[in-house]
Amino acid sequence: MTQGSLEQRKSDHIKINLEQDVASRTTAGLEKLRFVHQALPELDMRAIDLEMDIFGKHLNGPLLISCMTGGTEEARLINRNLAIAAQAKGVAMGLGSMRAAVVRPELAPTFQVRDVAPDIVLFANIGAVQLNYGFSTQQCRQAIDMVQADALVLHLNPLQEALQPEGDVNWSNLLRKIETVVRAMPVPVIAKEVGWGISQPAARQLVEAGVSGIDVAGAGGTSWSQVEMYRARTDIQRRVAAAFADWGISTVESVRNVRTVAPYMPVIASGGLKNGVDGAKCLALGAAMFGMAGPFLRAAAQSDQAVYDEIEVMLRQLRVTMFCVGAADLSELRRVMLTE
Repeated sequence: MTQGSLEQRKSDHIKINLEQDVASRTTAGLEKLRFVHQALPELDMRAIDLEMDIFGKHLNGPLLISCMTGGTEEARLINRNLAIAAQAKGVAMGLGSMRAAVVRPELAPTFQVRDVAPDIVLFANIGAVQLNYGFSTQQCRQAIDMVQADALVLHLNPLQEALQPEGDVNWSNLLRKIETVVRAMPVPVIAKEVGWGISQPAARQLVEAGVSGIDVAGAGGTSWSQVEMYRARTDIQRRVAAAFADWGISTVESVRNVRTVAPYMPVIASGGLKNGVDGAKCLALGAAMFGMAGPFLRAAAQSDQAVYDEIEVMLRQLRVTMFCVGAADLSELRRVMLTE
């Protein structure tokens, strides 16, 4: 695959996500869960504490702007809008796959945001399968250093790669290479799906490989099989991709899978969350924090203020939820029961 086509793919992904219906045809499972409303919460809502620490860093709220984009001029503006708002609100941010910038250093500025967000918890991001295509610990360190990241995300996207005409489909013996990277990195390594969830066996393998956290990215949000369907160059490719619109493990089931295998590992719940109430449900299931992408991509295409407002809405929704279930802080929220 040429480097030009890699950049074009990044541009296609942004355009399709903004203009097409690429939602999964399954759900995150959160609509089946309900909190028990407390008519007498015995709390001052203004005193509810949303703050937390993860990987030795402090956050004002348990929210991650999930990994999205980079590699094009439009992506540079999106990342900067995201980062400016994340800095102002004190929440975490992930960058899109940085393969393009590692291969072509001139694209590094499309990912670099430390000048506008010196204090945020920032995740670098490399596709795990690239470890089978010439990437090593050296390239992973390069990605971390390029953006001064606090952690490295290794994303797992076998279905997406299988549906791309230019996809990287050799996933043989990848776990051993992930383990090597985990041991060599100067920062925590997080394994992340991209929208089809994490099974218990996969969680167990990743835990044994030594990852510091897992972002489940369950089914229910953006379906990258749908994205690839819109990118398809032939009718055959389009028809193959269309069959996977409801593929995957729901976010709820994925969080439970990881918690069963590794009760104390930080879990990031993402995939189909629509608001701060959904985020609260994920925290009550045991997630350390929750992540969202789509709402922030749409906001970042407008301005940093639009992203700021979106974060404010999510955190206010979380705070109101905590108030109405009687949880004064995140540790109390994680002890609140959900009904099904």
